[in-house]
Formats: sequence, structure tokens, C-alpha cells
Amino acid sequence: MTKSAERNLVIGLDVGTSKVVATVGEITADNKISIVGVGTQVSHGMDKGGVNDLNLVSESIQRAIDAAEIMADCRISSVYLGISGKHIQCQNENGVVAINNAEVGPDDIENVIHIAKSVPISAERKMLHALPQEYSIDMQEGIKNPLGMSGVRMEARAHIITCSNDMAKNIEKCVERCGLQVDQLIFSALASGYSVLTEDEKELGVAVIDIGGGTMDITIYTNGSLRHSAVITVAGNQVTGDIAKIFRTPISHAEAIKVQYACASSQRASTEDTIEVPSVGGRPARIMSRHTLAEVVEPRFRELFELAMEEIRRSGLEEQIAAGVVLTGGTAKMAYALEIAEEIFQMPARVGSPIGMVGLSDYVNDPSFATAVGLLQYGRTMQVANARKSTESTSANWWNRVTKWFQGEF
Repeated sequence: MTKSAERNLVIGLDVGTSKVVATVGEITADNKISIVGVGTQVSHGMDKGGVNDLNLVSESIQRAIDAAEIMADCRISSVYLGISGKHIQCQNENGVVAINNAEVGPDDIENVIHIAKSVPISAERKMLHALPQEYSIDMQEGIKNPLGMSGVRMEARAHIITCSNDMAKNIEKCVERCGLQVDQLIFSALASGYSVLTEDEKELGVAVIDIGGGTMDITIYTNGSLRHSAVITVAGNQVTGDIAKIFRTPISHAEAIKVQYACASSQRASTEDTIEVPSVGGRPARIMSRHTLAEVVEPRFRELFELAMEEIRRSGLEEQIAAGVVLTGGTAKMAYALEIAEEIFQMPARVGSPIGMVGLSDYVNDPSFATAVGLLQYGRTMQVANARKSTESTSANWWNRVTKWFQGEF
């Protein structure tokens, strides 16, 4: 097996409450991601984005990594790791600097973002992202890219995302136990946005609702930038739990029934189709109608969407979401969930699957792979940016050496 660095590979690892997904992407000559390996494994030891059992989580990660390595024929040494949970917090901050040499350079941009993210945070928290939203130079506002522009004073507004330091350490520890390094921790919902959104949607204003097993992650974009992030710890597992309790069936069977037979609208469910529901304690299985199942599932989906709607209202951005809502994550695949979402949100909605992939894209063409594929796209962006910085730094050093030589200082 070749090492991932030798083939210009990027690896994403999504450790969710329901499943672990490892994706391997190769950066092509035209800067696209070609899917070359995918490994999935049922997740054990995770709950609502947090680690409950280090050993079980590490075992799940190792199995997913092993499967991805076999498919991609490579040796994985480091990953871009997704993180979620109620501990995720966001805030918008400003930074101001004086422009050097009357023209904005890369150092000025770096400095103003550094100032924006230099807000005091407690020792218990870790900064994940400081994402630029827009810049202002003197009297001109709403600048997307200020590089090369003239002015005296530059201000930047940035979206800051932080997480619990202990939560981050625990999930990193699970990865390190598998002999892997963490290239970077990425908020899972941010990664999902990379894989399912178009630039037009970000410009118009869009809300992404990533409904997994343990958490429902929400991000809101307007004018091309991320403006609000939140995590709600009610998601698909609550639907499974309702089925298990009401039908008195084990959780594993309730999950299978949800995936195969459930729908989010009791009006659309057939009253004639029946389901065999296994019982507990050796009792005989019972027969239930799919309509009865839908009557259990629909109220929970309405609750999920109403919680998401409350968060959108809380953000103050409800009127700016012209492109509507994009549902993603495994729970978003539920039949008729889209219709319920449009009814509650009162705006257009669609189910988002990863876009822009080549190679073995059929393996990940599903909403449940949104985060795992988004981690690849985020990783590609970081690698390209780092390579550009390295080139610029080398060029600058070379020019300084030449200048000093002519000046007799070398």
C-alpha cells in the first residue's frame, strides 16, 4: 500500500452517533476530489456527538479506516476529523487594523482576522474556526476580497466557532489510539455545507439542517458567508426510541423498521400495508399497519423541524433565507420529510447529497455521507491554501535574497 501523502490524498473521518465513515479522496490535476475509498462502520460508544466509551469508539474508527484503506489501496496516517455536539458555540466578531503601505497585502488580511478571533474564551474552550464574512476599507463596506485594494483602515467581520476542549481531546484521543494524526478538527455542519451547497444558495441565503442520529446541526449562510451555527441534541435516534417504546420492540429492530417502512406523513401512509414487529422476552411478533407507524413518526419529525425553525428565528436571519432550507444527514432521507419541512418552514426545501465528486462517487451519493465528503472538500481547500502560502513564501524569500545580493548585503 502507498502512503496517503505520496498520492496527494485527503482523508475525512466522520465519527457520528449512528455510524463512522472514513472517506479517501484524491486531489486531481484540475483540483477536484476523486473518491477512491470509503469505509463505513456502525458506531459504538458515541452519544449526541460525545464520546461515552473510548475503546468502543476507537474500535469503530479502526474498522472504518481499515475498510477505506483496502478500497483505496493506501495507508492512512492522518485525517480531517468532524466534531459536533451541544458544546459547539458560535459568535460573530470584528477586527480592525491600519493598512500597511496604503495597499492591502496578505499580512494585513491575516492580521485583521487574527484580531477578530482574539476574543477572550475560557480555558475550557477551544477555537475551531474563524471564518471571514466580509471586509470594510475606510468607507467601502461588503468587500469579499480586499487583497490589493487601497485604503488606510480595514475592518473584518468573522464567524467564530468554538467547542469544549475536553470533548475535542476525547474524540482526538480515539483517533490517536488507531495510530492516526488529526490534521484539523472541523465542525461537522460546516463540512456538510461544503458538500451539499451551491455558491448561488450561499449568496441568496440558505439554512442547512444536518439531521444525524444524535444531533441536528444547523448552519445559516447569507451573502456567501456563514452567519450562524447551532447544534440541537434531538435527532433521528429519538424517532427510533419512540418506535421501540410504543411498539415494545428492541432498539435494533426499531431502527430497521424506521429505515425500511417508516414515513413522516400519516396522511400518505397506507392503512392496508402491514409490518411484522418483533417483540421482547421471547414473546411472539405482532402485526402493525404502516399507517400506525407513521402516526408515531410524524409528531417527532414535526418537533425536529419546529426546533430547527426556533433556532432560525433566534438567529434573526429568517427573512434573509431566500434559497430556503437544505436537509441532509441520514434522517433527512425519511419519506415525505421534505413535505413536512416545507409546511413548517414555509419556504422551499430540498434534500442535499454531496455534489461535485468524481471517481467512485456512487458510493457517497447519499445525504448520510454529506459530512464525510465535506471533510474531503474542506481538506482540499486547506491543502491548496497551504501550498499557495508556501509558494508565496518561497518567492518572497528568493526576492529578498536577490535584493540583498544587489545591495551587497549577502
